[in-house]
Amino acid sequence: MIGLISATAAGAAARDRLAAAWPDRTRVYEGPVKDAVRRAFAECEQLVCFLATGAVVRLIAPLLGDKAADPGVVCVDEGGRFAVSLVGGHGGGANELAREVGELLAAEPVVTTATDAVGVPGLDTLGLPVEGDVAGVSRALLDGEPVALKTEVSWPLPPLRAGAEGSYAIRLTDRLVEPAEREVVLRPPTLVVGVGASKGAPVDEVLGLVESALRDAGLCARSVAALATVDAKADEPGIVEAARRLGVPLVTHSAEELAAVEVPNPSDAPLAAVGTPSVAEAAALVGGGELLVPKRKSERADGQAAMATCAVVRRPGRGRLAVVGLGPGARDLLTPRAKAELRRASVLVGLDQYVDQIRDLLRPGTLILESGLGAEEERARTAVAQARKGQAVALIGSGDAGVYAMASPALAEASDDIDVIGVPGVTAALAAAAILGAPLGHDHVSISLSDLHTPWEVIERRVRAAAEADIVVTFYNPRSRGRDWQLPKALAILAEHRAATTPVGVVRNASRPDESSRLTTLGALDPATVDMMTVVTVGNTATRDIAGRMVTPRGYRWQASREGAE
Repeated sequence: MIGLISATAAGAAARDRLAAAWPDRTRVYEGPVKDAVRRAFAECEQLVCFLATGAVVRLIAPLLGDKAADPGVVCVDEGGRFAVSLVGGHGGGANELAREVGELLAAEPVVTTATDAVGVPGLDTLGLPVEGDVAGVSRALLDGEPVALKTEVSWPLPPLRAGAEGSYAIRLTDRLVEPAEREVVLRPPTLVVGVGASKGAPVDEVLGLVESALRDAGLCARSVAALATVDAKADEPGIVEAARRLGVPLVTHSAEELAAVEVPNPSDAPLAAVGTPSVAEAAALVGGGELLVPKRKSERADGQAAMATCAVVRRPGRGRLAVVGLGPGARDLLTPRAKAELRRASVLVGLDQYVDQIRDLLRPGTLILESGLGAEEERARTAVAQARKGQAVALIGSGDAGVYAMASPALAEASDDIDVIGVPGVTAALAAAAILGAPLGHDHVSISLSDLHTPWEVIERRVRAAAEADIVVTFYNPRSRGRDWQLPKALAILAEHRAATTPVGVVRNASRPDESSRLTTLGALDPATVDMMTVVTVGNTATRDIAGRMVTPRGYRWQASREGAE
C-alpha cells in the first residue's frame, strides 16, 4: 500500500489525482502532517509526500531503521514539477515509484541513486536474493574497479560491468556458502523440491525434511523456486503450509504426467495411493534438470513410519529472449515495458538503424549484435543462440515485433529450452490511423504487398477477399524501386468493389520528424508518390472524409442514418 500525505490545497489536489488513478494501491492519510507521516510509515510499504524534501527529511529521520525494511519515500513539490526519490530507492522501490508518479502527474522523476545515475543495475534490484558486501561491490562497479563474475549456475543477468577477475566478486550460486570478504552472493531460483506426503502429514515434518535435505546437500533454501507434488496432494495442509513458510509456490502435476517421468526410485506405495510410482522424484524432475537429492524420507522421533518424502532437482538455466516492438519511431511511443526490457538485456540483436534509435537506453556493457537489411532470419538465429547460452537477450523490431517483424522468425527458431517474452509496440498501421483520423473504426486488415516472402498469387487472393468483404485495408511495403506494379494492381482490385471517391490515407514516416500525410481517394491516388516508408490505408464503402479526417463508422446503421438526413 502507498500512503499519501499532503499539507496544502495544491498538494491535496495532486494527492487526490494519484488516489483516483490508483484506488487499490493508495491510502490517504489526513490530520496533522507529523502524525500522518508516522502512521503511514508504520503501515505502508511506500509513501508519497506532497511536501518539501527538507520537511519530509525532518519528519522521517527519527523513524528510519533498516534500509532493507524501511518504506520507500517519494516527495512531490507544491508545483508538481518533480517527483524525488528520497529514501529506499532500491529496497523500498522509491526509484520506480518516482518514475510512475512522474508519468502520472507529468512531473520530472529525480533519482540520485548512484547505480541508476550511471546505468549500472543495482545488485539489490535484480529480483534475486542477495547477500554479502552489496555496498562495497556496488561501489567498485561504479568506480570501475575490477569485479569478477563467478557463475556457478546459469541465469540471465543484465550487464554488470564484471569480468573474469577482480579483487571484488559477484557469485551466482545456489550452494549453501557464506559470502567472502568483498563478495556478493546472488541466489537464483534454480532448485525445485518434489514433495510427497501421507494424508495428515504435519507441516513440521514436511518442512523439516525439505530443510534437512537441502542443508545436507549443501544447497541454499533461498534458491528454491517451487515445491512440486501430485494433483491429489494440492490441498494437503502440511505441503501447502510448508510452501507458504518457504515463500515459494506449490506446483502440482497429474498422476499421468508424473508416471511418464523416468525416476531412479519408483515405488508401489504411491502407485496404489495416487496412481504414479513416484511423487517426489517425478514432481521434481518433470521439467527436466539434474537430480541432486534422490528420494528421501522423513525421520520421526516417535519411531512411526515416515509421512513425507522429498527430492531436489537443479533445473537447467534458461536464457531469456524478449522480442521487443519499438513502435513507429517516436521516443514517446516506445512503451515503458519496452524500455525496461532494453535495460534488462545483456545482449541486444537488431537491424542497425533500429539499434541507433535506442542505443542511448542500453546499459553500459550491453553486447550489441547489429546487421543490415535483409538478414531477418540470421538475426533471429543469433538471438535464439545467445539466449540458449543463458543470456538475457532483447531482439528488436519496429512497430510491433509480431507484425511483419522479428517475432515470427524468432519463435520459429526457438524451442521450449528458453523463455520467450513478447513486448507489444505501436504498429505502423495504428500510428498512421491516428494521424489520419479513425479509418480503422470497423473491421480492418493489414496486407503486405512485398512478394519477397509470399508469392504474389497469395497476396492477390487476400486483397481480392478483403475487397469483396468490404474491409478497410492497410497496405504495408506498398512500393519500392524493384516492385512498382504491385500497388497499382492491388488498387485496381479494390476499385472493382469500391467507388473512385473512396477515401485513401497516405502516411509516410509516421511519428518521425519527417512525417507527412495526406488524404486522397482511390481514383486519385498516384502510386508513384508512395515508397517503402509509406503506409496506405484504403477505406471501405462506409468510410468518409469528414472535415479532412478519414473516418470509418463503427456500424453501418450510422451510415444509413447520415445518408437519410442528407
